[in-house]
Amino acid sequence: MTACNLPTAAPSLPTPDERPTADVVLYDGHCPICTAQVRKLPWWDCQRKLSYLSIHDPEVTRRWPGLSRERLMQEMLLIDRRGNEHWGPEAIRYLTRRLRRLWWASPFLHLPGSMIVWRPLYRWIARNRHRLGGTTCDDGNCSLHR
Repeated sequence: MTACNLPTAAPSLPTPDERPTADVVLYDGHCPICTAQVRKLPWWDCQRKLSYLSIHDPEVTRRWPGLSRERLMQEMLLIDRRGNEHWGPEAIRYLTRRLRRLWWASPFLHLPGSMIVWRPLYRWIARNRHRLGGTTCDDGNCSLHR
């Protein structure tokens, strides 16, 4: 069993090449909120069950050529070790079962009918993530999310 210690410094995020049997979290690496939240996951993932790729990394297209770029810009994606896709709030729900430090959140996301609340909340946050993260969007990236 792996010990779950607090990290001493911000860790670099392990890639699928570094953890070939891990689930893969695909996230918007140009989004300050997304990046900040993903950088917290290694602490929750004390058993090292996750690896990470920004959707802007060419490796994403190479590994999963059929993924919709438009949908990736709207929702995070977790591809589990069996190849199943978990999008947006379903990915968060999956993580509450997969990561033992998130067990406490599982009942909130697994209540029957609770996704009726979580899906629109997730979509609203995802749609507004650049504004909420304080990004000015002078480069036009925010228009991709609307």
